[in-house]
Amino acid sequence: MSRILSGGLTRRNMLKTTAATALMGAVKMAFPSGAFAQGAGPETTKAVLGFIALTDSAPLIIAKEKGFFEKHGMPDVDVVKQASWGTTRDNLVLGSDGSGIDGAHILTPMPYLISAGKVTQNGQPLPMAILARLNLDAQAISVSSAYADLKVGIDAGALKEVFAKKKADGAPAKVAMTFPGGTHDLWLRYWLAAGGIDPDSDVETIVVPPPQMVANMKVGTMDCFCVGEPWNAQLVNQGIGYTATNTGEIWAKHPEKSFAMRADWVEKHPNAAKAITMAIMEAQQWCDDMANKEELATIVGKRAWFNVPPRDLVGRLKGEYDYGNGKVVENSPHLMKFWMDHASYPFQSHDAWFLTEDIRWGKFEPGTDIKGMIAKVNREDIWREAAKGLGITDVPASTSRGIETFFDGKTFDPANPEAYLASLDIKRFA
Repeated sequence: MSRILSGGLTRRNMLKTTAATALMGAVKMAFPSGAFAQGAGPETTKAVLGFIALTDSAPLIIAKEKGFFEKHGMPDVDVVKQASWGTTRDNLVLGSDGSGIDGAHILTPMPYLISAGKVTQNGQPLPMAILARLNLDAQAISVSSAYADLKVGIDAGALKEVFAKKKADGAPAKVAMTFPGGTHDLWLRYWLAAGGIDPDSDVETIVVPPPQMVANMKVGTMDCFCVGEPWNAQLVNQGIGYTATNTGEIWAKHPEKSFAMRADWVEKHPNAAKAITMAIMEAQQWCDDMANKEELATIVGKRAWFNVPPRDLVGRLKGEYDYGNGKVVENSPHLMKFWMDHASYPFQSHDAWFLTEDIRWGKFEPGTDIKGMIAKVNREDIWREAAKGLGITDVPASTSRGIETFFDGKTFDPANPEAYLASLDIKRFA
């Protein structure tokens, strides 16, 4: 008869358990990322993630503040403010081993530009992995109050004549975005080009970090800009300018920021990457709950995060838009979506549009292997595994959302980006 040990464990069972544990250890050593990887815990509890002070970084901040990282076995995740998208890029190149970062809240095209070495020092590629989308919609294009009488809206053509005069007078209009080839650059370019204004020859396009947009508009450095919130709302609240258009009016339910990590970090820590993604997905669901919007604005408005008054955040988070030009929308369908409408899932078809637009404006060469790049960078497979781990069943059946339609009637078929490019009048190649 076996002697009973503490907890009702017999000596015979303990020996069996010890032997099984030893065998499991041997198997894991032989197959570190093999059959047992799915059931294993994170390979590390630490990661350093960057964010820019923009509302769409909220899922990373909430995952930290509400303990979602800790819940999924990643208690030592640091979420660190970055001064600009250029700083984000540089710190990703360094990695946390070099006092940089392992991943970030990021403009969706940036992981592709970084992976291809298009925006890195000496053209050195740094393979990146997109693990989730962070939000849909709710960036904005703002115009200086100097143009209040033009009542500029979705049609940028209202600025064409006055911008042409400024150029003729030797002082071309300055339009600002946050990173060349990034989302804000592409929304601004699309809007201007649809209004017959060439963003490269008719105006001067400049780069300004998001938190510096309002201050620069205040001193007259620029005529209009494209950025995320809360900076457009803050501009209106300070009476310096007005919102011409919410980017969701340009392309309804458009993809915006992504959560991306260095590919080598993901390969080395696949379970940790999945755990981080799960934490961010839970935070996205929390952020999308209308009952949490006031608290969300209070949290991200803190000095440690954005250092802005919650009033600059909460209205537009709820879909309440005062454009600052007399236009007020109480329940905008273009409010920021963190989770609804499959906002979190990184559709490959959306990455295809960003790459196609960057071909349009000369960031990538015509003939670029769009599908090949997406296959390397877009890790929607990790998102699906994370969704499975969270018990989420409402997941997209396809990696494509299909044909997309823009405000000016243009359509993008991800299966035929060449036809889309051919339909555009203003572009950087014939």
